[in-house]
Amino acid sequence: MWLSVLLTILTGYLLGNLNGAVSMSRLLSNQDVREQGSGNAGLTNFLRMYGPASALSVVAIDMGKAFLACMLGRQLLAPFGYAQEGVLIGGLAVNLGHDFPALLGFRGGKGVLCGITAALAADWRCALIVIAVFALCLLLTRYVSLSSILGSLTFSVTYPLLHRGSLAAMIMGVALGLFIIFMHRSNISRLLKGNERKATFSKFHNKK
Repeated sequence: MWLSVLLTILTGYLLGNLNGAVSMSRLLSNQDVREQGSGNAGLTNFLRMYGPASALSVVAIDMGKAFLACMLGRQLLAPFGYAQEGVLIGGLAVNLGHDFPALLGFRGGKGVLCGITAALAADWRCALIVIAVFALCLLLTRYVSLSSILGSLTFSVTYPLLHRGSLAAMIMGVALGLFIIFMHRSNISRLLKGNERKATFSKFHNKK
């Protein structure tokens, strides 16, 4: 079983290194999105720099790799009776690879797309609640970061409540949400200081 766990972690981490925003910015403009805008290798910065049409490819890449990692974990650990745990191991591993990619100098994104994909794979009920919280917060505040933080916190609370039969799954569910919150620590600091940037996507830069 431990070989399957190790394979899930390694494969998930390597999949995480395939960053959608970095890959597409290089393809579209021969530039690195991490050297543009806010300097973050995530969807929000890419969206501001390249617009919504190109951003769809980033969504497809980042959600696709997370889905593959979670499904691999499920398949490898299901024979041992740990399918749900396998999904979460894959989700945590792909988030780690996305946030700290060795192949990209350990400068990655914040794992929101990977996180919501892992949530969908782990429990669609929790994922729907997370999406609702995210959407409502974004609508009311226009802070993408705050919406992501509250959505992640929601998963950390709702998942263990619905999966009390497995202590390991509960712990990993909480860890997944808290990990994404940790990656937003700089945003939390700016939110507290009142200088966090709100989402304003009415105008997009085109760097092609």
